[in-house]
Amino acid sequence: VEDGRYYAYGTGWVCYINQSGRLGGPWVSMGRVVTVPEDAIDCYWAPEVHRYNGKYYLFYSANYRVNPTNEGENFKIGVAVSDSPAGPFKDLMNRPIFNPEYPIIDANVYFDDENGKCYLYYSRCCYKHSVESEIADSLRKAGSFSEIEESWVYGVELKPDFSGIIGEPKLLLAPPTKLDDAQAEWESRSAVNGDVNRRWTEGSYLIKEGDTYYIMYSANSYEGKYYAVGYATADNPLGPFKKAAHNPVLQENVSQGGTVMGTGHNMIITMPDGNRYTVYHGRLSSNPGERVVFIDPLHIDKDGKLTVDGPSTIPQTINITQTKE
Repeated sequence: VEDGRYYAYGTGWVCYINQSGRLGGPWVSMGRVVTVPEDAIDCYWAPEVHRYNGKYYLFYSANYRVNPTNEGENFKIGVAVSDSPAGPFKDLMNRPIFNPEYPIIDANVYFDDENGKCYLYYSRCCYKHSVESEIADSLRKAGSFSEIEESWVYGVELKPDFSGIIGEPKLLLAPPTKLDDAQAEWESRSAVNGDVNRRWTEGSYLIKEGDTYYIMYSANSYEGKYYAVGYATADNPLGPFKKAAHNPVLQENVSQGGTVMGTGHNMIITMPDGNRYTVYHGRLSSNPGERVVFIDPLHIDKDGKLTVDGPSTIPQTINITQTKE
């Protein structure tokens, strides 16, 4: 941001600051930066901060207090605002941005310079969302699970003041339904290996390169080793999106002799020199119960192919002050 520092926000409302000239660290904790909103109960997840019109806006997921049918998952997306990237952030409206009939998480906001519009991307939760497919049918026949629930990624135009949405949300990404789909194997690993009766498409993040929109997403259980990242492309911010043939672009390396697993829910930063990096969480095989943060180089080649140099556990020194010529 304009103070020359980099800020990282994590679940738990904790903010970390970096002013060392190295993305690899050291990062210093600034503690809690958000005032708990009145309309939320718990599960304050997946913060994403944007500087907009001179202020800082933090989008988040949380369990909504208004729950007339007593649902086990009642997640909605809210937004808090601050004059400083270090907070304190205070809830903008003390209500969700909008209130669909299903739980939603993992807000990603994209400001499109092409048309001046703002878009909200989010994940419909797996909760009570049983979906029929060839994969679900095969697991049922094998006696693994009686049903498979799924999460899907949606996109919708967002009002400029973030007070609501414009139009109806559009389904952008979902797990494969056919066994012969090229994406079916990697997106179904948690279910096929008996971890859980769910298939996820979540944690989306949108960027644009040239005339192409890239949306990254995570599949499989965020609690397990198969959590992995793929991407899809489109000519329009609301799709239709086509998944890349070489997915996943980021996944565990334990099976290859490494120490990292459960890689997912990533975002992308572009440095002053034009180089890109992806920030994501994963787990080390030595301590799989704890999630840690990784930063690795991300590339888009001249043919539009996106790749990630990771997961990596080797310290990297990155110049964060160099300007692009």
